[in-house]
Amino acid sequence: MKDYVLEKKQSVVNEIKENIESSKSIVLVDYRGLNVEELTDLRDRFRKEDVVYKVYKNTMMNFAFKELGLEDILELLEGPNAVAFSKEDPIAGARIANEFAKEHEKLEIKAGYLEGEFLDLEAVKDLASIPAREVLLAKLLGSFKAPISNFVYLVDAIAKKKDEESPAEEAVEA
Repeated sequence: MKDYVLEKKQSVVNEIKENIESSKSIVLVDYRGLNVEELTDLRDRFRKEDVVYKVYKNTMMNFAFKELGLEDILELLEGPNAVAFSKEDPIAGARIANEFAKEHEKLEIKAGYLEGEFLDLEAVKDLASIPAREVLLAKLLGSFKAPISNFVYLVDAIAKKKDEESPAEEAVEA
C-alpha cells in the first residue's frame, strides 16, 4: 500500500513539474474565501485563454519546485494555493488573475515565474499590465498604416484642391 501511495504522490509531483516546464509563465494565487460560483468563473476565464489552472497540495508543489531549482516561491506555499500555467501567452495568466483580483478582493496573487525568473507580487502586476498579444499587434499594424494613410489623405486633398481651382481658371479665361 505504501508503494502505491508513493507512486501516486510522485506522479502528482511529475505532473506539476511538467506543467511548470511547459509553461511560459506561472502565477501562484491564494483562492481562500472564494465561493464555488466565483471559482468556476475564474476557471472559465483561464480556460478561455488556454491557461491551465490547478489546485495542488502545498507539499507536492514544494517537491516539484525544489526539484526544478525554483526555490524562491517555497516560503509562499502556505494556505490554499492554486497555480495558473500559461502555456501559450506568457501574459494571460497574470492578466486574468490580476483582473479577477480587482473584482474579487478575496483572490490574492502571491508570486509567479516568467520563463524561469521569479516574479514577486509587483512584478506579476507589471506583467499583467502589458496588453494582450492581439492588442500589441493591432497597435503595430496601426503604426504601419498611419504614414500610408496620411500620405493618401494628402494626395487626395491636393487632387481635390486642383479640381476646385481648375473650373475657376476656365471661367476667367472665357
